[in-house]
Amino acid sequence: MRIALIPDKFKGSLTAAEVCDAMEAGIRAVYPGAEIRRFAASDGGDGFLEAVRAVRPMEVVQVPVPDPIGREITASFLHDPKTGEAYIEMARASGMELLSPGERNPMRTDTRGTGELILKAVRLGARHIFVGLGGSGTNDGGCGLASIFGYRFLDSDQQALLPVGGNLERIAHIVPPEDLLLPRSVRITAVYDVNNPLWGPQGAAQVYAAQKGASPEDIQRLDAGLQNLEERVREQLGIDAGHLPGAGAAGGTAFGLKCFLGADFTSGTDLVLRLNGFAQYLDGPKTDYVFTGEGRIDTQTLNGKLIQGVLQLASAQKCPVVAVCGKCDAPMDALSRMGFEAVLEVSDPQKSLAYAMEHAHELVADSVQGFLSPKK
Repeated sequence: MRIALIPDKFKGSLTAAEVCDAMEAGIRAVYPGAEIRRFAASDGGDGFLEAVRAVRPMEVVQVPVPDPIGREITASFLHDPKTGEAYIEMARASGMELLSPGERNPMRTDTRGTGELILKAVRLGARHIFVGLGGSGTNDGGCGLASIFGYRFLDSDQQALLPVGGNLERIAHIVPPEDLLLPRSVRITAVYDVNNPLWGPQGAAQVYAAQKGASPEDIQRLDAGLQNLEERVREQLGIDAGHLPGAGAAGGTAFGLKCFLGADFTSGTDLVLRLNGFAQYLDGPKTDYVFTGEGRIDTQTLNGKLIQGVLQLASAQKCPVVAVCGKCDAPMDALSRMGFEAVLEVSDPQKSLAYAMEHAHELVADSVQGFLSPKK
């Protein structure tokens, strides 16, 4: 029995490595001699740096940066002086998890901290900077990070605006810096975790702003603000990018990286699955099962996230994929049509969420063991 494990974390209960431990325990209970291969993975959001560092030895650089509401914190990124590559995880500087529930408000948060990380990487001599998007607490279209590089955003009275989500709808003029602080030789890649456009029904605000603390009224204003930002960028900078898949990632940060810093886009899942060798592994001897998963499977899971990327690669090799999750809010028939062999929802509807989180290891192991056990 040859089995690959490539889950995401179960947020709040198990790290990705701990999910692998639980899956392996369930597998060993049925197939003690199974050949099991683990892969560190991320879709570009939380855990991006751990996934990269698991396969690439790199220096960890610590930087003082403002968090999403301006408090100074210390955030880290990875740098390889030999290759000139740097890997940044936006959530470390501009993440929602840096804020208490009462502090979360994408009308007031910004991405300046992420801009500081990019600028530090530039000053250290990085020639190719990968910015992992996801887990953000922001919806500023990347204006905050652009301000670190000298961009200014003015209202109709030529007054400077703070680069926060709530001011996007007021932007009338974008003033590029005379000196961008970004050498032309530096390449930036926005590593997106979702493929949403910038605005509209599937855009950054309407799909993700509520979980960042936005009210229904806020969501409408944020969506209108992102549309306004796109129009101003098109008119004044000559760049049309809001419709691109992934432009809406991290509250439109991907859009800002492209329009203000010339970034290109790549799927975080595709990037990590190339770095960690998973694609090459599937090209080898037949794999009997791939186990993947995350804490909650919902419609967002099917929008460019890790599980979808794993499924696509494995399905191309006719390898069965089993997804394990704490809670499944996506229609099972839709998941089956996508090609999953099975989706194992480990939480017990008769028990509380607190119980499920406390006993997540046991529940995952039992579910995997039950799936693999011979059926009577």
